[in-house]
Amino acid sequence: MSELEELAQLIASRNQVAAQITRVIGRPAQIGHVGEFIASRVFDIALETSATAKGIDGHFASGFLAGRSVNVKWYAKLEGLLDITPDSLPDFYLIMAGPRSAASSSRGEVRPWTISTVHLLEAAPLVARLHERGVRIGIATSVRQSEFAQGEVYPSESSLLPLSLEQRRLLALFGKGAA
Repeated sequence: MSELEELAQLIASRNQVAAQITRVIGRPAQIGHVGEFIASRVFDIALETSATAKGIDGHFASGFLAGRSVNVKWYAKLEGLLDITPDSLPDFYLIMAGPRSAASSSRGEVRPWTISTVHLLEAAPLVARLHERGVRIGIATSVRQSEFAQGEVYPSESSLLPLSLEQRRLLALFGKGAA
């Protein structure tokens, strides 16, 4: 079998799985949409009806953060980058990420959809600190690992967003074993 024939078979299999994921989440099987779906279920986030709402994916529906807006990100690796829309900031960024990694070439690298950590960053203070450091704000904004570490809510404990055992169990479903 040629490389192209093998690739065609693999893509057909991937498309079948993507169709099944789409049936579950009701949106295309892209990492962003899937991440929003997972976050909505784990963190009780009421998602915007339109996936094109600028800068905001939804609002926390319960708990200490009820009513606060959130932009959900799911990155296959935590590389110290965050997509920020400076003219339309949510109250919070909720970042679910795979393993930590330096930003580097992706050549020959697999990026499985896993969740190793979850971070909650308050948007306005974060952007203010980035401006103070002279960081360019936009797509792939460079954010220090210390910011992510300070905002970690999973697997660490957090007073800003304490997680129940059930929430931790649900997040663990997407951990290393999911790869």
